[in-house]
Amino acid sequence: MHIMVSGKQVELSDALRLRVTEQLDTIAGKYFDRALEAHVTFGRARSFFTCDINLHAGRGLLLRAEGEAADAHAAFDDAAEHIAKRLRRYRRRVNEHARDLASRARPEAARRYILREEEETQSPTNGASTIEDGAYATVIAETQTEINLLSVSEAVMRMDLEDQPVLMFRNRASGELNVVYRREDGHVGWIDPSATPR
Repeated sequence: MHIMVSGKQVELSDALRLRVTEQLDTIAGKYFDRALEAHVTFGRARSFFTCDINLHAGRGLLLRAEGEAADAHAAFDDAAEHIAKRLRRYRRRVNEHARDLASRARPEAARRYILREEEETQSPTNGASTIEDGAYATVIAETQTEINLLSVSEAVMRMDLEDQPVLMFRNRASGELNVVYRREDGHVGWIDPSATPR
């Protein structure tokens, strides 16, 4: 990891620079395979020292911590403790999310079809338009899709993200197949067969 240590109106000793580099390498290495870079800036405010750490840990993760103390070493310790705490919390959330994904049931496989609307034909005898008896819609497209286990709010969010007018899902609370759909008035409709009295 590339670590840049600088001081604003503060002279930094080589021992402090070495300590900052080693400690940040240890902290970042504990939670990430490879962190990218860190900028550590020391300053002086009235009678105490300040330490500002900006750590780019990869995957778009930027962490910032500040510390204050009577000397530069203690100010760095304060800021490093904040960084370590945030990295621990982040790592715990990533692990919990991975365990949650592993314990979730795999989505059910389904087929999605697009049907062509039947055309009306004019009757040669009376001129009335009718649809022929026994006529079936023609399949014009077929794709593989998934029926996910979701809460109702997750289903509505996914329907909006995918910009779909309707979404079928397995309700996490009841285990039943449910449907959410966008109504003509702009509201969302929800079909839940488990809510009907039997």
